[in-house]
Amino acid sequence: MLLRCRELVRPALVETVGRLHPWVAEMAAYSFGWCDVGGTPAEGAGGKGVRQALAVLCAEAAGASGEAAVAGAVAVELVHTFSLLHDDIMDGDQTRRTRPTVWKAYGTGPAVLAGDALFALAVEALAAVPGAGAAAAVRRLSVALGDLVRGQADDLLFESRPWTGPAAVGPEEYRTMAEHKTGALLGCAAALGAALAGAPESTAAALDRAGRHMGVAFQVADDLLGIWGDPAVTGKPVHRDLRQRKKTFPVLAALSARDTSAAGRLATLLGESPDPPDDATTRRAADLIEQAGGRSAALAEADRHIAAVERCLDGLPLVPRASAELRTLLGFLARRDI
Repeated sequence: MLLRCRELVRPALVETVGRLHPWVAEMAAYSFGWCDVGGTPAEGAGGKGVRQALAVLCAEAAGASGEAAVAGAVAVELVHTFSLLHDDIMDGDQTRRTRPTVWKAYGTGPAVLAGDALFALAVEALAAVPGAGAAAAVRRLSVALGDLVRGQADDLLFESRPWTGPAAVGPEEYRTMAEHKTGALLGCAAALGAALAGAPESTAAALDRAGRHMGVAFQVADDLLGIWGDPAVTGKPVHRDLRQRKKTFPVLAALSARDTSAAGRLATLLGESPDPPDDATTRRAADLIEQAGGRSAALAEADRHIAAVERCLDGLPLVPRASAELRTLLGFLARRDI
């Protein structure tokens, strides 16, 4: 399903990226996995294309051809890649999908420039949609972009807040951050696909809400992979998020289990941990998070938002076969290899 959607969107995506400055286009192609540093063609190290698939499937679920959503799929894929380029710089991540990140391969300044170019190109792609739908599509993307930046800002600010006490990050704050940082663009992709297919605003809005709930589930799943994920699958080091002292959902859930001795020991360990913590400390922290119930709480949180997605989809006038594919994709997103 993902492959089918990627093959539908890729010609337009390649053509759009090809309009950039050649050096910037090379960095963009590298980030998509199309080439190595220097421009030599490479065989698929890119991502799954989840957001473009959401746009295509929602257009089909609304009763149109997936081709109706191609411009929206291109736009959200460009925005997603732009956000990854900048996110890797902010987090200091040196690898993505088993390869050096763009900033590591080309330099920080060039990677920022490439991200900016992809952002501008995404707006251009939507603005070129024929008819009156272009303005509405650009507005929808702009709202999602604003939320994405808001979520990223909160995520960065979380790092400077204490692990425990009145100023600690609470679960509700985390959910809001995850909805903005991850859910906004997933919701935008789903809503754009339906809107470009001619679906009523009520349907597009319900799909937007479904995507936002899915974003929280997706982020929680990503948090689990950031602690316990297999580096061969994730392309990132084991316990990466613990080394970066990120306040992810499993950690916050474990710390909130005040009646367990593991939670107390975890709070002490995090408070005393060197910055960055060594391997022994991260292993101990991961064990304490699991003992305090952080892993099981994160799985339950993901399940709650998956149920909310189903409620958003129930009753919508969607084409049954395409709707079934959409539900399959959303379920895959939330659980992956956790």
